[in-house]
Amino acid sequence: MGFPDERDTSTESTPRRSRRARDTAEPGGSRNPFEPIGVATGRRAKEPAAAPQPPTEPARRSTTWSPYDEGKRSRGPLWFTLGGVAVLGLFVAGLVVMFKSGGSGEAETQAARRTSAPLPSSPPGKYSYAGERKTDPEPLTVKELFATKKITVAGRSYTMTVTSKVKKCSDAAVGDKLQKALKAGKCTQIIRASFRDKAGKVMGTVGVANLKSSKTATKVQSVGSKTDYVKPLTGKDSLTKSLGTGSGGTQMWMYGHYAVMIWFQNKDGSKPDKKGQKTLFQAVDDITKATVFKALDSRTLTGHPGS
Repeated sequence: MGFPDERDTSTESTPRRSRRARDTAEPGGSRNPFEPIGVATGRRAKEPAAAPQPPTEPARRSTTWSPYDEGKRSRGPLWFTLGGVAVLGLFVAGLVVMFKSGGSGEAETQAARRTSAPLPSSPPGKYSYAGERKTDPEPLTVKELFATKKITVAGRSYTMTVTSKVKKCSDAAVGDKLQKALKAGKCTQIIRASFRDKAGKVMGTVGVANLKSSKTATKVQSVGSKTDYVKPLTGKDSLTKSLGTGSGGTQMWMYGHYAVMIWFQNKDGSKPDKKGQKTLFQAVDDITKATVFKALDSRTLTGHPGS
């Protein structure tokens, strides 16, 4: 019996003018306030150090002349000195502005280069990262696929009774065709778990094979049949210890570079009628959606196991 298929300001300090050249402070540079957070900026000009202030000498009483006593002749040297200080201050201020504007331009250039780089894109196709093992390289784990022992869906409850992980994939498969397809598909592991419902009427095994690519997983799916299927995993409880005896329903799906395989049956191994088949189908759907397909959906998005 087979089951049907389912399934993104700076401010510049201006030079202070003084009547004496030695009291004039040179302006310094300031930090560019528009520097973007988290982006490496260009080199800024080294800020010119303020000129050291010489100690103030005590005022001396002139015995020869006073600039206020001798009229225009005495004011010439004073205005000349002040004019020189003003020119020097403007020159230094111009250098500061020039260096700062150059640093800002370099920072903007680097920022433009960083932001213009193309963002990485996910692999194309329906299964994205999970389409190939090379884009989804981390091995499967039991905890990832079967995280909890109890599953409840719409009032229907199931209990996981046993789990298994094998690297020799033929040990978890029944049928020559399936075993050959797994080998040809570079199968590296099969993880299985068995479940029973709360009422003790149905039970079964879910397995996932890790293959090289979507192409090889499709090949494995194609050989699934009444004679080629996942090997039922027997448990130690009174119900699942008899898994695999009698009549069972088998099915196989391809999901990216994985093959999902199931075997489900009535508790006594009897062939189910239409109502019994519906119960088995419902159990398979509930359990696989809550376990393996949920985990594989996460790998499709990221290429890594879900948290």
